[in-house]
Amino acid sequence: MLPLCARTTVPLDADWSFFQGEAAGAEKPDFDPSSWQKVDVPHDWTIAGDFSKDAPTTGSGGWLPSGVAWYRKEIKLPAESKGQRVWVEFDGVMANSDVWINGHHLGRRPNGYVSFRYNLTDHLKPDGANILAVKADTTPQPASRWYTGGGIYRHVRIVMVNPVHVEPWGVHVTTPEVTDRAATVEVKTAIANSNGAEQNLTVRSILTGPRGDTIATVETRTKLAAGARSTLSQKINVAVPRLWDLENRRMHTLVTRITNGEILLDEVSTPFGIRKAEFRTDTGFWLNGKNFKLKGVCLHHDGGAVGAAVPLDVWRRRLQTLRSLGVNAIRTAHNPPAPEFLDLCDRMGFLVMDEFFDCWTKGKNKQDYHQYFKEWSHKDLREGILRDRNHPSVILYSVGNEIHDTPKPDLAKPILRGLVDICHELDPSRPVTQALFRPNVSGDYNNGLADMLDVIGTNYRDKELLDAWKDKAGRKIVGTEQGHERSTWLACRDNPQHSGQFLWAGIDYLGESRSWPLTVFNAGLLDRTGFIQPRGIERRSWWSEKPMVAAFRRIGVTAATPADPGYEALEWNRRQVLFPDWTPASADSQEVNVEVYSNAEKVELFLNGKSLGKKDARKDGGSLNWKVPYEPGTLKAVASTGGEEVATDVLRTAGKPLEIELVPDRKTIGTGFDDVSNVEVRLLDENGTVVPGAENLIKFGVEGPGKVIGVDSGNVVSTERFQASERKAYQGRALVIARATEGGKFTLKAEVEGVGAASVEILAKP
Repeated sequence: MLPLCARTTVPLDADWSFFQGEAAGAEKPDFDPSSWQKVDVPHDWTIAGDFSKDAPTTGSGGWLPSGVAWYRKEIKLPAESKGQRVWVEFDGVMANSDVWINGHHLGRRPNGYVSFRYNLTDHLKPDGANILAVKADTTPQPASRWYTGGGIYRHVRIVMVNPVHVEPWGVHVTTPEVTDRAATVEVKTAIANSNGAEQNLTVRSILTGPRGDTIATVETRTKLAAGARSTLSQKINVAVPRLWDLENRRMHTLVTRITNGEILLDEVSTPFGIRKAEFRTDTGFWLNGKNFKLKGVCLHHDGGAVGAAVPLDVWRRRLQTLRSLGVNAIRTAHNPPAPEFLDLCDRMGFLVMDEFFDCWTKGKNKQDYHQYFKEWSHKDLREGILRDRNHPSVILYSVGNEIHDTPKPDLAKPILRGLVDICHELDPSRPVTQALFRPNVSGDYNNGLADMLDVIGTNYRDKELLDAWKDKAGRKIVGTEQGHERSTWLACRDNPQHSGQFLWAGIDYLGESRSWPLTVFNAGLLDRTGFIQPRGIERRSWWSEKPMVAAFRRIGVTAATPADPGYEALEWNRRQVLFPDWTPASADSQEVNVEVYSNAEKVELFLNGKSLGKKDARKDGGSLNWKVPYEPGTLKAVASTGGEEVATDVLRTAGKPLEIELVPDRKTIGTGFDDVSNVEVRLLDENGTVVPGAENLIKFGVEGPGKVIGVDSGNVVSTERFQASERKAYQGRALVIARATEGGKFTLKAEVEGVGAASVEILAKP
């Protein structure tokens, strides 16, 4: 039974009945789903499927399945809920969802990335079981340029409120004036009275600090007529505020209470941060009076082996690794993320470009969102802004990526005007951008379209962006999407007006494959498993403040750095040419190109204890290169600054795999959906060195209350299933993701024939 109070929010994630395929009459209350599978949501059914060269999703969708999926759940409400308003909230259903309650069709939502709700009140049975049915349909293909997933892949909940209540996403908190000494917090609260009589109300806003201490309380008295809505404004002055920034993620909470006399009618808690983010014409981005570059990455929404239903602990590990490279910003390409992803960015201290659309009326795939844009875009955008506008991490809204409408400015400009106006209406505190597509070709810089944006964003073409800044005073600029080339970073680094850049991409992602059997777009700083790739190490040498050095063995004729560091561009794949090992495929002696990245002043290279020379760092951030006659043993790079050693990197020649090592990122986890242990599997030689050529089959098992929810290796041409109990290693490594099924200890085991076995114990606390 669901409990009753002023406002009750109850998760609906557990115990759904699931069926993949058409199911006539499944929306009807008397339909029998007893033969269906039992699942919990979030649930991405497509990631459990097989890769197929004939998949309708094509390489764009990662060669994975598509189709219809049904979900049903029984809900029981307490008798006392009669008279309350009851909503069901979905954080995301992929895609073209239809929802029914007790056979009544509540509505359809084409966009699989948006959060939405339906009012169940008039269709509920207060004294019996209520049947919630959901149909998700990804049959129309190709519908996306990347992997989308399928089904109820984000959280679901029931919300019960009294007739007088705060509207959904109805609290908006801004901090228009911020200094170290004082801050102003402005609050707007949208309330509704669906009662049959006028109400005498008090709306009280209680500001609490990062440690839960009460800072201030303000209250407003108002009368609200029957059936009326109203938005109230309040202001709170804060002395010596504890600011939110990248290092100190101090979150405040605004508690909103609506009362009538002594009766509490509603209570809502809104987390937010006190900070001042701004873009300036001549000096780029500022946060709380500090000027720095946005060192950003573009991220799609999939989590590799877990698909689109991504536990927060998967994202946490990935973001921690990106942070270690110097990344401080994220672009949610090209759609609204899960709300808890933004919560995580708030808590970890990342800045976010919150993006909403990959297309407008001109599509990029036959079945993509362009079919629904005219009907749905304003609603999708409005609700997205309302949902996300209190996150301190969000500094910028993007209303489009490489929009194909822009070559016709008479078509594009009215559309853009409407989108920008919605953003400004609902959240005037944040600027709006768009990732312009070949703006010099479409004339965006000169026909007025670019200047409709608060911050001009351009994909690639950094020289054109800088020229556009020079051509017209007052423009603010940011690189909304850029490649890994050093020249692009230098254009950003050496021009103070350039706010920063967002790299394509932060992490390899499923889909956007050029041809079979490539299953991903592999241009990330990290691979699909979250392991750092060579281009990520190079980026660390430019972006990280922590001293570092890293040596690589380059295959190929010369040691010259290509445009995409660590990779050689091929039509169907990027072939890796940089390897963090001293184990070439052939032990026959040859001259090896060694490439070293460092942010120190000098680097000295040693082979088996003998110095191969010391080199000064390059001002342009380029690599340092040696040609080394190969001999097995130890290659060591030593970095120094001011004559002091600050970092080292050691590569050792590996032998045959003789040992398995399991390295969990967490040995103690919770028991919820978001609680997992990401376990790295390493195949080691007798000296504990990872064997880079090892591709042995690893078999996994679990003893106790746990399970494996995904396996991967980062091999971009592997078509092994993710939902499996085995995986071939790639470059001597693999990843297994484990979750508890209940509280207690469970043991994850790994075994490789001819090598051995290993295990690790994980404790789950409810």
